[in-house]
Amino acid sequence: MTQNCVILLVEDNDDDEELTRLAFSMSNIANRLVVARDGAEALDFLLATGSWAGRPPEDEPCLVLLDLKLPKIGGLEVLRRLRDDPRTRLLPVVILTSSVEEQDVIRGYDLGCNSYIRKPVDFEQFTEAVKILGLYWLVLNQPPLPANPGGGGADK
Repeated sequence: MTQNCVILLVEDNDDDEELTRLAFSMSNIANRLVVARDGAEALDFLLATGSWAGRPPEDEPCLVLLDLKLPKIGGLEVLRRLRDDPRTRLLPVVILTSSVEEQDVIRGYDLGCNSYIRKPVDFEQFTEAVKILGLYWLVLNQPPLPANPGGGGADK
C-alpha cells in the first residue's frame, strides 16, 4: 500500500484524535487521515452518502480505525453495516478502543473486524501500537482487490 491511501479514523474524542495524529507523525505514517466524529458520519463517508455523496474515488479508504463508543450510531453497528454492504465487506477494520468489555471483543470479531486493539493509556505504548499497526496494515498486509462498484460477483 502507498501513502496515497486514505485512513478513516472514527473517533469522537479530540484528545484521542490528536494522539493518533501525533503517533502517525512520529511513526512516519504519511497517509491522509480523514476523521469521522460519529457512526453516522463514518457510514456516510464509507458508503458515499449524505454529506459525503459524490466523494471522489481517490478518497476510498484502505483502512478504518473504529472506536466503539460513538454518538448517533455505535461502532459495532457501523461494523455490522459495513460487513453487510458488498462495497465495504472486505475493507480492513481495526477496532481501536478503550473498551475493556470482553463482550465487545467477541462481538467485534463476530461482526467481522480484522483486529481489536485496546488503546494503551501511556503515550509511548500508544505510539508504538500505532507504528506497528501502520507497518502491518499499510505495508505488510495484502488487501483484496477493490469491490466492483457495478455489483458483479466473483467469477466462479
